[in-house]
Parts: sequence; C-alpha cells; structure tokens
Amino acid sequence: MNNLWENTSKENETFCEPLKSQTTDLLIVGGGFTGCSAALEAAKLGAKVVLLESETIGFGGSGRNVGLVNAGLWLPPKKIISILGEKQGEALISALGLAPDLVFSIIEENKIQCDPERNGTLHCAHSEKGIEYLIERFEQGKQFEEPLALIDKTETENRIGSTKFMGSLYDPRAGTIHPMAYCRGLARKAKELGAKIYEKSKVSQVKKRNDRWEVFVRGIEIKSKYLFLAMNAYEDLNNTNNKGKFSTVYYSQFATRPLNSNEMSTILPGKEGCWDTARIMSSFRVDDAGRIILGTMGNSEGFGKYVHTNWANKKLKDIFPFLPDLEFNYRWSGKIAMTKDHIPKIVNFEENALSCFGYSGRGIAPGTLFGKTCAAALLSENLSMLPISAVPRYREVFTREKSTFFEMAAVANNFLMSFKK
Repeated sequence: MNNLWENTSKENETFCEPLKSQTTDLLIVGGGFTGCSAALEAAKLGAKVVLLESETIGFGGSGRNVGLVNAGLWLPPKKIISILGEKQGEALISALGLAPDLVFSIIEENKIQCDPERNGTLHCAHSEKGIEYLIERFEQGKQFEEPLALIDKTETENRIGSTKFMGSLYDPRAGTIHPMAYCRGLARKAKELGAKIYEKSKVSQVKKRNDRWEVFVRGIEIKSKYLFLAMNAYEDLNNTNNKGKFSTVYYSQFATRPLNSNEMSTILPGKEGCWDTARIMSSFRVDDAGRIILGTMGNSEGFGKYVHTNWANKKLKDIFPFLPDLEFNYRWSGKIAMTKDHIPKIVNFEENALSCFGYSGRGIAPGTLFGKTCAAALLSENLSMLPISAVPRYREVFTREKSTFFEMAAVANNFLMSFKK
C-alpha cells in the first residue's frame, strides 16, 4: 500500500520523546482528528495534556481520509431530527453546519500547511433517482437556511469537466485539505502549547483507582483525572466495554501522477471535492499538485483488491474519457466507524471519561468539533456543552457480520461496474 498523504505531507513534526511515568490533567488515547483537536483545545485552556497514539499521528482513518471538509452528516436534516428529536437534532445540524468554519479557522490561525481549498463540494447525481434525492436534500436544506445551490447538468459538466452526471448539489461551506498534514498540524500546534504527544505507545490497560485514571503502556503508568478515548474505527483496547460498538467499512483511494496543464485544463477548474449519489458511493477530487484521486467503498488491500483496482481504472475512463491511459501511483485504504443510525456517539462510560466515535465517513469537520468540545467539557466538568448528548453506554449487535457484508457488497458492486458499458 502506498499512501499519497503519507508521502506528501508538508507537516512532519516528530513525536519521539521517550514515554515516562507521569500525572496529567487530561489523557487522550488516539492521534487522529478527534484526539489531536482535543489535545490542542486542552493545551490552549492551560491544562496538562498527554496524548498516546499506538502507531503514528494520523495513522488511522484521519491519514487515509478523502480530504473533503463537509458541513453536516451524510443524513439529511429531517432524518437527523427524526432520530434525535427536534431540539437536539436542530442543535447538531447547526453545530455541524458551522464545523467547516472551525476547521479552516484553525488552519489559518495555526498556519497548518495542508493545502486548504475552500471552494465548496459537489454532490453529483449519477442517475435520475440521484437528481430526485438532491432536489429533496436541497429543499430540506432551505428549511434550515443552508446555503446550498442546485446545479443543472450543463453547469455540472462545466465545473467537473465530465458529461457523466445529471446535475449536482453545491455546498459553498465545504472544501478540501490534505488530511494527513491537517492532523499532524493539529498535533504540532498542541505540542508547541505544551501537550505531551507520544507515538508508538499502544495502551495495554486502562483502569480507575479512586478518582484517578491509570493507563499503562509497556508497563509505564500514566495517571490522569480525565480520560478521553478517541480511536474511532481503529479502537484496539482489550476491554469488553469497547467491543461491538459499531460496524467498520473500508474506503479505498487511488491517485494518478500529477497531470500537466493541458490534461488539467477542463478538470475541476474550481477544485471542488466531489462524491456521487450511488448506494456504493465513489468520490473524486484533485490535489494541490494536480493528481486525480478516486475513492470507493471497499478494501484495496483485502481479498477484493484486484476488483477495486479494476474499478478505479474503468471509473477514471468513464468520468474523463479524453485523458490518456494513466496508472495509479498511489493506492491506500482506511476504516470508517459506521453506527447503525449514522449519528456519531459520545459515551460518558464513567465519571470524568468520554469516548467518541462513529462519524460514518464524515471525520474531518465533525471530528475536529467533537474533539474540541469533548476536551472542554471534561476539563470544565460541564457535559451540556457537547454538540450531542452523551450516553452512558452504546452497543450494537452483529457488527462483525455487518462489516463483512459491507465489504462483500462493495466487491460485488465494483466487480459488476468494471464490466458495465
């Protein structure tokens, strides 16, 4: 596997300080968007912070992300309200509608070198049914004063440089970033403000004694008043309380070489990030160097890797048939934590402890917001400031079976699409 983001990040702060026993105010487990955002916020508030990452900062879903900074969730507003109720649903819709503002303001304020492009995103209709969905989504958005715009087929073609789509829904609040660089930039700034960040520090045990959390890494003990678990789909604690919370879905991406100016002349001139309305969705965008990046559900390193690679080759030709034959220089995949209702969860599983997970593919803006607010809520002992009410426990059934089903469905879909004319 060759991860484009890993190879091209301009943020390359190292976190190799030897781990030692210590006592801190807030202990964070997980070095993705959520954990690093929490570390930055806690450090800004003047707290002593320790962040433990089992691999390297951004190793998990954050460093394997598409890089679309979207507003809201995958779910349309009415669906969110039907699940959460009017008061909490509207509060979450409002908070996540402003979450891209938070991301881009953090990038600017902290000079994070992650190639930010705030030119919006396009949700592209792959069929007539897709157009119907986008119209309904647009109408719901108007009720919540979302600044969306329905784009007809001709303008969609002009914006993308492709005739493959029936129309699109434009969201000017959104944009694109280099996700690995953003995550590392959050960690770099948190470190500058005093946070202690340790890579290659897999937690082996978590327990609570009296009013203190005790966490062990290779026999080294760290004590903390507050604990925040921010591992999302890469949760790996050997604790029965952390099993069966969600299903996982793999998402794979493929990147070309940088295109030359002639090849790029009509392809996404506005650099919007794009994804389609298909049930097994796909995404496409260009990066700062002019590479085309295609994404699809499925694991490009699993048993279906050849199917997903064949899909990518055909998809590129389908969308941009005028391009020469291009090889994919990069191929990588990552896991998404998918809750049953596609709503993220914050679990207050014990006093002075929170766990956060389940963005269902929307990790950047929600992860940044949830991490920031979870840190502030723990340190102030005021959980009412969270963007969604914390629950004492959360568990789903048949999560392993559902994860297997999702991968099988992605393989079957991409196999059939590879032969579709």
